[in-house]
Amino acid sequence: MPIGRSAKKSLRKSVKHRKINVSFKNKLKTIVKKFLAKPTEKGLSEVSSILDKAKKNNLIHRNKVARLKSNMSKRVGKEVVAVAKVKKAVKKKVVKKVSKKMS
Repeated sequence: MPIGRSAKKSLRKSVKHRKINVSFKNKLKTIVKKFLAKPTEKGLSEVSSILDKAKKNNLIHRNKVARLKSNMSKRVGKEVVAVAKVKKAVKKKVVKKVSKKMS
């Protein structure tokens, strides 16, 4: 246990900051998991926002934040491309069905 007054105050501060940081990191983890389950543009903006806050508060290193944001944006890109391919395939099938009916 701390003996001096400043050491006691430092302990109180560190306990308070730890509690805040742990709750923030838990919030970050849940938002990231939610995004990974269903990557969307809106989810990407939420994730990048909270990652920037973590970087600002020195909870996560700036290079790790940059790496995570890059990987998340790639996931959104892959999802957009996959959705576009599905829409294109569906459109081709619909066009083929309509052309067969008209023949």
